Amino acid sequence: MKFKTGILLDSLKMPFEDALRVAYDAGVDGIQFYAASHYMASVDFDYKSAKSLHKKVGEYGLEISALCGDLGGHGFEIRDENSYKIKKTKDIIDFASELETGIITTHIGVVLDDDADHNQIMGEALQDICRYAEKAGVYIAIETGPEKSELLKKFIEETGEANLKVNFDPANLVMVQGENTAEAVLNLKDYIVYTHAKDGKMVTQCDPVLIYNAFAENNPDNINIDDYFVELPLGMGEVDFSEYLKALEGIGYSGYLTIEREAGSDRIKDITEGVIFLKGVME
Repeated sequence: MKFKTGILLDSLKMPFEDALRVAYDAGVDGIQFYAASHYMASVDFDYKSAKSLHKKVGEYGLEISALCGDLGGHGFEIRDENSYKIKKTKDIIDFASELETGIITTHIGVVLDDDADHNQIMGEALQDICRYAEKAGVYIAIETGPEKSELLKKFIEETGEANLKVNFDPANLVMVQGENTAEAVLNLKDYIVYTHAKDGKMVTQCDPVLIYNAFAENNPDNINIDDYFVELPLGMGEVDFSEYLKALEGIGYSGYLTIEREAGSDRIKDITEGVIFLKGVME
């Protein structure tokens, strides 16, 4: 069982080059980072700095495995916002191309099983983005979690863009949907081009729309997310990583397991121990 390991640098909440040093010391193959202003982002990048940035990452023997293109808010759910968001995403695609990375991960909003008009707004935005991205040789990878894997698969197929893919986050599916990750891998097997290695547990079933609206709107109703689910260090939650990685191997995936940590008081410890954990499972 062989996959590449990586770290989403913004999880470390430290200056970029310090985070590169942590990644190097942890022995991972590559790094991902946010390429746009977002509450999770730790750096605002000048897109004109791509060459120097690529060189700096290379000096640490690392590759840029993907960019995170999240723009916050409701993804592409609101038509009046999409003109700006499409343009901004195209700028990120150009940045990715300059950085020689072919994957941009993002949240697009929540796919609904009973609102075709809502889904069409997201689909039309993604069609525009994907056609631009395809010319640059870039995949747009939707992060799992806001909807069941079967519904996401249906949405991708209906959108009809060959380079619209999936960033598989097992913890999101466990925490928000209560899905078995191995079964979800099989559902999405034709579309997975990237993964986040994250763990967590569901406390009680939530309404995904309510939760993702809280994230989008800075939680105006002060919802206690911990009442619904808790993110945990790798190996301490409900993701069965042995079963999950076997499922990834079974569909022929051999790309990145990129550790993302959005909680916790000692991110360096959690992430570096997470690298050791993943390598242990692979062995």
